[in-house]
Amino acid sequence: MRLDKYLKVSRIIKRRTVAKEACDGGRVSINGRVAKAGAEVKEGDVLEIRFGARIGRYRITDVREVVRKENAAEMYVILEEDEDILRERS
Repeated sequence: MRLDKYLKVSRIIKRRTVAKEACDGGRVSINGRVAKAGAEVKEGDVLEIRFGARIGRYRITDVREVVRKENAAEMYVILEEDEDILRERS
């Protein structure tokens, strides 16, 4: 599945256009490599998303085309979600 679509379906990012802009802006990486919106994701991949001072790391546990809102959080595991991570790396 395309990265931008996965981010929308899993509801990590609520809109696909915002997900595409984040990917194309170099703020999303898969397994440590910057990824474009069309990159393919699979189970076991680790996503890192940076929005300003906020950073999030997620492991993909499931890839589905359609998912109910209540079940979207089951598609990934949160590894890290913190605003202070960027300050620590500086």
